Amino acid sequence: MSDHCEISGQGESGQSGELPRGDQSSRQVLIWLLALACLYTLYFAKTLLLPVVVAALFALLLSPLVALFKRFHVPRTFSALLLLTAIGGPFTLLGTQLAEPAEKWVKRLPELSAQLSQELDAFGRRLAPTQAPAPQETEESDGLRLFGWFREEKAAPAPASASASGNDPALSDRVMQGGMEVMVKALGATPAVLAQFFTFLVLVLFMLIFGPSLYSTFIRVLPQVRDKHAATELLEQVQRELSRYILTVSLINTLLGAVTAGVLMLMGVEDALLWGVMVGLLNFAPYVGPVIGMLVLCLAGVLQYGPSLGALLPALVFFCINLVEAQFITPTVLGQRMRLHPLVLMLWLILWGWLWGVVGVLIAVPLLVCLKLAADRLNLLPHWVKLIESPI
Repeated sequence: MSDHCEISGQGESGQSGELPRGDQSSRQVLIWLLALACLYTLYFAKTLLLPVVVAALFALLLSPLVALFKRFHVPRTFSALLLLTAIGGPFTLLGTQLAEPAEKWVKRLPELSAQLSQELDAFGRRLAPTQAPAPQETEESDGLRLFGWFREEKAAPAPASASASGNDPALSDRVMQGGMEVMVKALGATPAVLAQFFTFLVLVLFMLIFGPSLYSTFIRVLPQVRDKHAATELLEQVQRELSRYILTVSLINTLLGAVTAGVLMLMGVEDALLWGVMVGLLNFAPYVGPVIGMLVLCLAGVLQYGPSLGALLPALVFFCINLVEAQFITPTVLGQRMRLHPLVLMLWLILWGWLWGVVGVLIAVPLLVCLKLAADRLNLLPHWVKLIESPI
C-alpha cells in the first residue's frame, strides 16, 4: 500500500513538474517567433547594428591589452588611442601601397570581360560544325535556281558577318555600361561606408575607455545577477579566450598572405602583394574565402599569361599553401577547444553572408566563437554547444 502511494506520489509530482502540452506548444511558438523577429531585425537594421557588433568584437579583442596597460598606471584613454594608432597605422600604410594596383586591376575588369567573351566566342566557333553550310549551298544552286527571288533573299544574311564583327562594340558598350553602374553604386555607397567606419572607430574608443565601468555598474545594480563575481569573471574569460583566438587566427592569416605573396613574387606574378593581402583577408571566412581567392587568382593568371594552363599556376600554388595551413597548422595551433563542425560553420557563414554581406562573412566565425564561449561558461544550451564542436 505504501509502495502504491509512493509510486502515485511520484507520478503526481512528475506530472506537476511538467508543463501542459498546450503551454509547451505555445512556448515553442513564442521561441520561433522571437527567432524570426531577431532575424528580421538583424537584416533590416544592419546599417545600425553592423558597426556596433564589429566595434564590440574589436573592443573585446583589445580590452585585455588596455587592462594590462592599466596595471602599469597608464590611463585608459591614452592606451586606447595608442592601440588604435598602432593598429591603424600599418593598415593605412598598406592601403596606400595597394591603392594603385587595386585601381589598375579595377580598370582592367572591362578588358578582362571582353577578353573572356572573345575566348568563349572563339571556343564556341571551334565546337560548331564547319561542314554544315555546304549542303545548303548545293541545294540552293540545284533546286532553287528557278526561283530567283529566293536568291535575293539569300543575300540578306550577308550583313550577318558585319553584325558579328559589329558585335564587339556592342559587347564593349554593355561591359562599359555595367562597369559604370558598378562605379555609380560604389560611389553612392561610399558616404554610408565612411559613416559606418567613423561610427566604428568612435564606438571602439568609447567601449575601451568607458565600457568596463559601465559593465561593473550594470552588474552591481542589476538585481537579477546574484553572483557578481562570477559575472565579472565570465566577461574576463570570454575576453581573454576570444582575444587569444582572434590574435592567433590573425597571425596565421598574415603568415599565409605573406607566404603566398612571396611565392607569387618569386614566380613573377604581377602585384603579388595585392594578392597576398587579399587571400589573407579572405581566409577569415573558412571554406568560402579560399575558394574566392583561387577564382580571383585564376582571373589574374588569365590576364597575365593568357588562356593557357600556366594561368592556373598561381591558383594552384595558393591551393597547396592553404591546404597545409588548413589541415595542419591551424588545427595544431588552436587545438580541440576551438573546434567547430564544418557543416555548422558553413551554415553559419551562409546565414551571416545573407544578413550582412561580406562583412557578415568575415565576422561570422569570431562571433560564433564568442557565443560558444559564453554559452559554455554560463552552461546555457549545452546540447547546442556539443553540436557545434562535435567531432568530424
